[in-house]
Amino acid sequence: MPPLSPESLKAVERLRAYRPPESAWDSMPLSRKAAVLILLFADDKGGLRVVITMRATTLSSYSGQAALPGGKAEPGETAFEAARREASEEIGLPRRDGALPPPFKVEHLCEMPTNLAKTELVVRPCVALLHSYDPETGLDANVAEKLLPRLDAREVAAVFSAPFKNFLYKEDLPDQPNLPGKPSDWYKGAWTDWHQSRWRMHNFFVPVTNQIVSKPKKNEGQKAVASHLDQFERYRVFGMTARILVDAARYAYDQEPEFEHNSHFGDEDMIVRLRKIGRLGDIRRPGDELTKEDLAAAAKL
Repeated sequence: MPPLSPESLKAVERLRAYRPPESAWDSMPLSRKAAVLILLFADDKGGLRVVITMRATTLSSYSGQAALPGGKAEPGETAFEAARREASEEIGLPRRDGALPPPFKVEHLCEMPTNLAKTELVVRPCVALLHSYDPETGLDANVAEKLLPRLDAREVAAVFSAPFKNFLYKEDLPDQPNLPGKPSDWYKGAWTDWHQSRWRMHNFFVPVTNQIVSKPKKNEGQKAVASHLDQFERYRVFGMTARILVDAARYAYDQEPEFEHNSHFGDEDMIVRLRKIGRLGDIRRPGDELTKEDLAAAAKL
């Protein structure tokens, strides 16, 4: 792994030291629990990048959208265990460090405040650093060149990455080679109504012409699904995934974004309020989705 820059080292240290406030995630019914993995690694200049997927169009929820590796928790799992298992199933990242090719290993840094999905899942972001240097053996490797191309997009259409710090800026960060279009193509945002309040909808357009994008290797059907992505020079990252990345970058770099944004982290307060009015119960039915009426009732508590 290229040495982390001083700025990246400080960002990792902030995340490693972060202790989130008490979360509603642990007390939620299993049917409502989900977790995602914010997997960071060093680029060739010591900056941090984050692994993102494009969900297959055949999936039942959020099909065809960018997402962090993750999904619903299983009995007895912690949020981090659920995120690692789902990352294994979706992109082929082994659940145990011993199964990773040397010198790679995954360090769990922290967990961020829980977010609320419109499908009535409570989603816990888990931040991890993918190390690629072993000080004992001296083995060193480049994640983008040696590991990401070996991943298998098993349940997704593609695996790619983005500069982590760029989720605080309106334009592409400078000094990136082979960027398509204009730097201003990176970000578009607008305010919308959600959680009975104004909510900033972030849209990031991540360049993929300057990186290796991992596509399905074995599943012919998935290969066909992924082929439509070849026409795009940038992949759109938006919705809850974009908000999670903005919040994580805000904390890691101790910096507010250039664009307008919601000031609070996560949705812990709204989750507690919804539980009090009888939402987010044990039984989760297909098609469950929060309505404006649900959010209005919770906001009055």
